[in-house]
Amino acid sequence: MLQYLIILLDDKSVSYCHYELPSDVSREESLMPLDTLRAGIVFAMKENLNIQFVYPEQALSAEYAEVIESIDHTKIKPEAQAKEADVLVLAEWKKQIPDDVEGATCIIRASRKELQENLEQVKDLLGKVMRLNVVLTDIEAFKDEDVAGYQSLLEALSDLLIDQFKIGRMVQLNLLTDRLLLTQMNNCGAGDTTLSLAPNGKFYLCPAFYYDDPEQDVGNLKDGLNIKNRQLMRLDHAPICRHCDAYQCKRCIWMNCRLTLDANTPSHQQCVVAHVGRNASRNLLKKMAEQGIHMSDTHEIKEINYLDPFNNYKKWK
Repeated sequence: MLQYLIILLDDKSVSYCHYELPSDVSREESLMPLDTLRAGIVFAMKENLNIQFVYPEQALSAEYAEVIESIDHTKIKPEAQAKEADVLVLAEWKKQIPDDVEGATCIIRASRKELQENLEQVKDLLGKVMRLNVVLTDIEAFKDEDVAGYQSLLEALSDLLIDQFKIGRMVQLNLLTDRLLLTQMNNCGAGDTTLSLAPNGKFYLCPAFYYDDPEQDVGNLKDGLNIKNRQLMRLDHAPICRHCDAYQCKRCIWMNCRLTLDANTPSHQQCVVAHVGRNASRNLLKKMAEQGIHMSDTHEIKEINYLDPFNNYKKWK
């Protein structure tokens, strides 16, 4: 059941997830027309959807701001438009940490190597924000021989969290703390609970499909939605994921389509990355217990002997 509508206010709206903006996104008229914006808001109201506006770097006019403020919403913004952002995407975090991120929810997009090389900057961020979401940009390139290195990286990030916990700052880092609090899947939900509206007035399962190919739409504001085989977006139709307890995994259907050609079947890379993270969360919970640190609503994470749930399929009942 749909719950959220993501509205891309511009073709150059900031990326807050795995996808990159195409290098050829340079259209002169890239801003969503006001009539389309108004129609998108009306659609969300009729469908009782929560709106998330995704902003570009350039400032919007007062007329756009007036329309946006006509409905409750969440603002996802780049650094250049940080004022009043609910979620702030940091592009220059490796060079400098903005002063106005204190207490905010921030997103950084980074490869594993970039995180490893910039742990001091991550440490500074964890000391300022209340929640930091790290979007890994190199999952597709993950290999089995990378497991040890990723485990080491998560161990280092875990130590940074423990340092914050010791001084009473229960900051959240999605790669490690999300799994502590979850008892069921908390996936992205693209095409199931979440839908995206692009500046061209068409709907997409998520922004990544729009930037990959604008012809991959699933309907438009005029004719309505047309999501084929919609049940295949749901967890209960996912043959692997419904048996999995890496609840923090985003189960990215865009990446699924790229790597397995099946929206509802994740790649080996995604599963291994998610399970290395799951196990790192389990180790973090142990560290917290040893240090006498308590976080409300945490749950036991059982030990497992696999990193890809498909290797455990004989136990599925």
